[in-house]
Amino acid sequence: MIRVLLAEDQAMTRGALAALLGLAGDIEVVAQVGRGDEVVTAALASQPDVALLDIEMPGGDGLFAAAELRQRLPSCRVLILTTFGRPGYLRRAMESGVIGFLVKDAPASELATAVRRAAAGERVIDPDLALAALSEGNNPLTEREREVLAAAAPGASISDIANSLALSEGTVRNYLSTAIQKLGVRNRVEAARLAEEKGWL
Repeated sequence: MIRVLLAEDQAMTRGALAALLGLAGDIEVVAQVGRGDEVVTAALASQPDVALLDIEMPGGDGLFAAAELRQRLPSCRVLILTTFGRPGYLRRAMESGVIGFLVKDAPASELATAVRRAAAGERVIDPDLALAALSEGNNPLTEREREVLAAAAPGASISDIANSLALSEGTVRNYLSTAIQKLGVRNRVEAARLAEEKGWL
């Protein structure tokens, strides 16, 4: 039996996924969580072979949880299942040690197959997303530029961003200016929106 941990914040979706996997016969859902910060604790307790993680969850996203799992339970293979087929997410997922990346509108029959392939150590990537990621190119933003843009995304002031990241206001302005130039947009609101759409934040 392939042991699976399921992390999805929407209870109905989580239940449907668990039921779907349960029909496979060779797959057992051994843990279910609804928050990103519950993934590692549940994985250490249940020792799954595969963790199926949503990207966007409260308490930390699936990519952060995937990176934590790689450190704490390297034997567990991670599959990301998401509504958002953004090329930047795929690149970040690969950097986090994720073995597979599926979008939620894929046929249901592909899910059990993806879990089996992941358990066997194979990479499982949605082909359209892989093509988009290749054509999109690399994320031009540095880690610090991404942090500053992410902090700016909700409309925070320069002062708020500086305080939250323990930077000077001048440094924040410099990072924002560089990010705006790299992305070829007019202001930080557009820069944050574009970076989010591409999955770079």
